[in-house]
Amino acid sequence: MKKGFTYTLLALVFGGISIAANAQRVLNNGEVNYDISISSAKGNLSSGLSGATLQLQLSPTESRTDMVSNLGTETTVYDNKSGGGFILKEYSGQKLMITTTKANWLDKNKWNDDLKFNIENGTTSISGYSCKKAVATGSDGKSITVFFTPDITVTNKTYNSNFSQLPGFPVQYEVASGNLTFTYKLRSVNFEPVPSARFDAPRTGYRQMTYEENQQLKIKE
Repeated sequence: MKKGFTYTLLALVFGGISIAANAQRVLNNGEVNYDISISSAKGNLSSGLSGATLQLQLSPTESRTDMVSNLGTETTVYDNKSGGGFILKEYSGQKLMITTTKANWLDKNKWNDDLKFNIENGTTSISGYSCKKAVATGSDGKSITVFFTPDITVTNKTYNSNFSQLPGFPVQYEVASGNLTFTYKLRSVNFEPVPSARFDAPRTGYRQMTYEENQQLKIKE
C-alpha cells in the first residue's frame, strides 16, 4: 500500500512538472492582434484614431506589423537576415512604399538604443495571462510601460527592438509621446504558420521612395 502510494505521489509530482513546462509556449511562426486605445492629456483626440488595431505576423526571420485606423493603414516589414525591409503607408487615397536598409532600420530605432526596463515585483492578470510590469524611458524622453508574460517566448526578437530584452511577451504596453499615450492590449494569439507571401513587397500600386528621401520630405514639411 505504501509502495503504491509512493508511485502515485511521484506520478503526480512529475506530472505537475510536465504540465508547468508545457505551459510556456514558443511563438515561432504566427499572428498576434492588439486593440489600441489612445488618450490625451488635453482630451481632444481625433475620432479617426478610435478603434485602431495592430496586427503582428511573425516567421523565424521576418516580421510584419499592420496598424489600421479610420485614418488609414501603415505596414512595416523587416527581414532580419538581410536587414532590409519596407514601410507601406496608405492615407487619404495615397499609397507610398518606403524601402529600408539595415542602416535605416537602426536609424529608425536609435531612440531606444539605451532602453533598459526596470521590472517591478508582483503580478497582474491581463487578457488571461499572468503578467509582470516593466517600465523604461528612451533617450528622447518617451516612456514605455509593459505588462509581459513569461508564458510566451518569441523566436524572432527583432520584430520590435523595444522588447528584445524582455524575458517574456508583451500582453499590454503603453507608449507615451508628447501629450498622447498609446495603449496596446492583446486580443488574440494564433500559433499557426503565416503564409510567406505576407512578407513580400507589392510590385505595383505604390509610389516608391527610399528611407533617406522620405526623411528629407519630412524635413521640408
